Amino acid sequence: MPVPVAAQAGPVSHAIFRVARLHRMIGGQLLRPLGLHLGQELIMMHLWERGPQRQTDLVDLLDSDAATMTRSVKRLEKAGFVRRRPCPQDRRATIIEPTSASQALRSQVEEFWSELEDATTSALTPHQHAEALRSLQLIEDALARATAAARSADRGPSRT
Repeated sequence: MPVPVAAQAGPVSHAIFRVARLHRMIGGQLLRPLGLHLGQELIMMHLWERGPQRQTDLVDLLDSDAATMTRSVKRLEKAGFVRRRPCPQDRRATIIEPTSASQALRSQVEEFWSELEDATTSALTPHQHAEALRSLQLIEDALARATAAARSADRGPSRT
């Protein structure tokens, strides 16, 4: 796909945008039969692995925002995959826990992840696969630093 003139100053960013869009589209298609929306499988993975979590901790863990997490948790609860309850130590906080019904979903989510990985990397040699992972880690690290710097700038100078 040719890079539009307006995006020629950022060909890597344009490529990441295109790849991310296609990856999300395929991911959404693969998740639909499971009754999940993109991102909900990540919530479930963390709950299965770590057990019940405060909703605010899930927000931080997944670098989400409170409103998006609330919508996702409500959908998961309506589907019977999670249960919400007040936190005993802090009644303002909500604990999210996976239900026994969600355990049957776990193997399907693992299979989804395998199918998505295959769709994403099937054209790569093992060496290219390893290189892609290294490059993506470097890109993620750079973007995380840029995000942290932007957040720091938004807060302005500290008052001590």
